[in-house]
Amino acid sequence: GFIFGEGAGLVILESYEHAKKREAPILAELAGVSWSFDAHDATAPAPEAEAYAMKTALQNAGVKPEEVDYINAHGTSTRANDPNETKAIKMALGDYAYKVPVSSTKSMIGHIVTAAGAIETIASILCMNRGVIHPTINYETPDPECDLDYVPNVARRAQVNVCLKNSFGLGGENCCLVLKRFSEQS
Repeated sequence: GFIFGEGAGLVILESYEHAKKREAPILAELAGVSWSFDAHDATAPAPEAEAYAMKTALQNAGVKPEEVDYINAHGTSTRANDPNETKAIKMALGDYAYKVPVSSTKSMIGHIVTAAGAIETIASILCMNRGVIHPTINYETPDPECDLDYVPNVARRAQVNVCLKNSFGLGGENCCLVLKRFSEQS
């Protein structure tokens, strides 16, 4: 099960033109976003709706599944979430799901509830800019239903140009972001 955490995060979104005009450091590009609301159950997630949100965010970003370098999972470490999120990732990415690293920020900071998405987005941007994927810590006994690469216990150096960020809420509120490493050419 998960542990509650406490914290806050803030991500500032602005147009490229505005950021350049004020000479701000551009840390990432929000390339695609998608929401789905399925009302499947008050607490149990619906993998089909989560997969839909992931696929639609990728389509909105013009990104193919095999271009995703890292997934920042919703990853609550619960029996309801983790197997369903794993299933949803497989539905959205097909066989490529087995090749992309997936980790949970919540494993390190707890579940910040309403601030979780913002903090995890910041963690994803840091992964892209620092070239390090943070691990899923306290990973001890693999669940046979959760058979992807969860970056267990040790951070991994990797070039991350495209990140898929999952946030899934109670009652079937699902949001996925596609973040890209910023480049003047993009």
